[in-house]
Amino acid sequence: MKTLVPAALALMIFSVLHAEDKPKTDPKPAAAPVIIKTEEEWKKILTEDQYKVTRQQGTERPFGDIYKEFEKQGEGTYFCICCGAELFTSSEKFHSGCGWPSFYDSSKAKNVLERVDNSHGMRRVETVCKRCGAHLGHVFEGEGFKTPTDRRFCINGVALKYVPKGGQPPKLLEPESADVQKKKEEVAKEGGEAPKK
Repeated sequence: MKTLVPAALALMIFSVLHAEDKPKTDPKPAAAPVIIKTEEEWKKILTEDQYKVTRQQGTERPFGDIYKEFEKQGEGTYFCICCGAELFTSSEKFHSGCGWPSFYDSSKAKNVLERVDNSHGMRRVETVCKRCGAHLGHVFEGEGFKTPTDRRFCINGVALKYVPKGGQPPKLLEPESADVQKKKEEVAKEGGEAPKK
């Protein structure tokens, strides 16, 4: 019994210290995305699969063709398929065996936002693009991968645009002016529909 008390105490101390080292997901509501488009506008620039995943929080099937392509890709950068923001680089990429692209951290551009996701009866951490709000996937902690962060960003491949090292990054979608946004809202109101944000 005497040996159980110190062991339990050591385990509690380790758990507290280890928990403090892990990155925290910000519980506060995130700022509105910089890029705002109507659903119809997104549908015009995205494929059906890209739209379902990034705009409707869908999930692509694991071990699909996109994942196979991802596994073969070498040094390069991964950008948001919706707005062109830099999200990940091959430096953070690792093989997790889960069937979806995996990264242990986002790129130094810091365009990946983490937020609590309580959908489907689970508590998870969703990852989205800070610029346009595109759903990317989820991030998991403490799974025991031998990476610098012990985190796994489980990302849908259709949400990413890969550019090999030295390649031309995609053009960033620019925010529309306040005047254009105001005009869109006026047209929507005249048409009898609520403005889409």
